[in-house]
Amino acid sequence: MHVTIVAKAPVAGRVKTRLCPPCTFAQAADVAAAGLADTISAIDRIPGIESVTRVLLLDGDVQPWMPDDYLVVPQRGDGLGERLRNGFADLGPGVITGMETPHVAHLLGAALEWLHRGVDVLGLAEDGGYWAIGLCATTVQLVDDVFAGVPMSTAVTGAVQHSRLRSVGTRLELLPSARDLDTIDDLRAVADSGRAGKLAQLAREIIASQNHAADQPTLSSTVRA
Repeated sequence: MHVTIVAKAPVAGRVKTRLCPPCTFAQAADVAAAGLADTISAIDRIPGIESVTRVLLLDGDVQPWMPDDYLVVPQRGDGLGERLRNGFADLGPGVITGMETPHVAHLLGAALEWLHRGVDVLGLAEDGGYWAIGLCATTVQLVDDVFAGVPMSTAVTGAVQHSRLRSVGTRLELLPSARDLDTIDDLRAVADSGRAGKLAQLAREIIASQNHAADQPTLSSTVRA
């Protein structure tokens, strides 16, 4: 059984580009790195996680700060659905989560318990996608059917994936839904959440700097004054 984070290496210009503008590419990459670091920390705090294979399903190069006790598996495939499919094909039964929802990563412990009982799991995201998906040993044998034709990054992705799991698997448990982080409004929500961790702290700093910049008079308004 595995717990896997599907992630992009946080390189400026390649991750979280929907934050730009108003964020810079460097800030967006820092957001991605903070989310990944917090997700790793949250998973590592799950009781008994030492007995589970922890994996980075990575697009890009390993960064020096990434943990050396995680198995690093390169992503394979052209789109997210294909990469998830190949991840499960390579790793077997387990759960895959994103890199930007550390506030719910502790729930993956419960997901593992469901998987051990032969129950698939799905954590829906508020934007219509999903933040985690887990396939038990029976369903992972049908991984082609699980992901074939499921549209990714749309407002109906979660609903279609939910329907597919209900039709392919035998039992399905829904994890609590969560808000992921794609847009500047999502980043503002993280900043206002009061959560601890690197991501929330960075979100507060970035939003505060943007608010400060917006409050500064421009040169032309100063001259007119």
